Amino acid sequence: MIIVLKPTASKEEIDHIVSMIEKEGLRTNISMGESQTIIGVIGDKTRLTNTPLASLASVDSIVQVSKPYKLASRDFHPDDTIINIKGVMIGGGNLGIIAGPCSIESELQLMNIAKSVKESGSNILRGGAFKPRTSPYAYQGMGEEGLKLLKKAGAEFGMPVITEIMDTSMAGIISEYSDMLQIGTRNAQNYSLLKEVGRSNKPVVLKRGMSQTIEEWLMSAEYIMSEGNRDVILCERGIRTFETATRNTLDLIAVPVVKERTHLPIIVDPSHAAGKWQYVTPMALAAITAGADGIMVEVHNEPEKAVSDGAQSLKREKFAILMGELKKIAPVIGVGFNLN
Repeated sequence: MIIVLKPTASKEEIDHIVSMIEKEGLRTNISMGESQTIIGVIGDKTRLTNTPLASLASVDSIVQVSKPYKLASRDFHPDDTIINIKGVMIGGGNLGIIAGPCSIESELQLMNIAKSVKESGSNILRGGAFKPRTSPYAYQGMGEEGLKLLKKAGAEFGMPVITEIMDTSMAGIISEYSDMLQIGTRNAQNYSLLKEVGRSNKPVVLKRGMSQTIEEWLMSAEYIMSEGNRDVILCERGIRTFETATRNTLDLIAVPVVKERTHLPIIVDPSHAAGKWQYVTPMALAAITAGADGIMVEVHNEPEKAVSDGAQSLKREKFAILMGELKKIAPVIGVGFNLN
């Protein structure tokens, strides 16, 4: 449930209400808007049966929330969440442009791509060091050496970096090198891993499971947030349908639906949805127009030689063209690039 306070509620009155609730063994989430403060209550509400919250002078109303996800719900937090990653903001009209290779292959490859995407307008660098592949015989990544190169490239070109974490045992080493943690589609319902990243202090990009409903996706976010990490960015990357013309089906209507239901930022990965580079640019532009808070795009200097996902990777010059188009439409729809 949520407790809506009157605009005149003082800090002392808010602290008193929080104390009353937590004394009964429940948790609280305070959301302070411009004109109203809301206290979200998490736990067994029956414990508050004999607590006279409704009679307090500072309480305007008490509303029961039926959604299974609480912390991720816009009911608990009406205003858009803006996430700060080393000075780069995502959400609330700030676009995050995450770009880089699917897999880190060498220092030269990564440095060339990082320099190029930075010059084109990307503000976060991506790169896979540990690669979960459908085939056990496919390229699995450079491991820790790749993480070191990613961190070096980020420092060289002034960009935060993000890479995928695949299991709980990797939390320490990846957090050492990466500024953000990515949960891939195969792990979107790996609840042990979601809890682990929820205990970290790193922003998390949570990709939608290939067969997840939107509610299930938000429940995955709730797993992370319930452990204390509120810096969650949702990423729509296409879902599995009967269609075979593209790698996945990009569910762009999920963007406004998610915006309606949660305060968390949402970005779109058109590369994994399309599976073919020629569809990436139109889908990226469509995503931003639909209200997405950013995009995640795979870029490679020589896609035809890439060890993974070359077919869906943009060449550096194609990414530059995409960024030029984004910069044209951004002011029209009221969003901007936060370049550090």
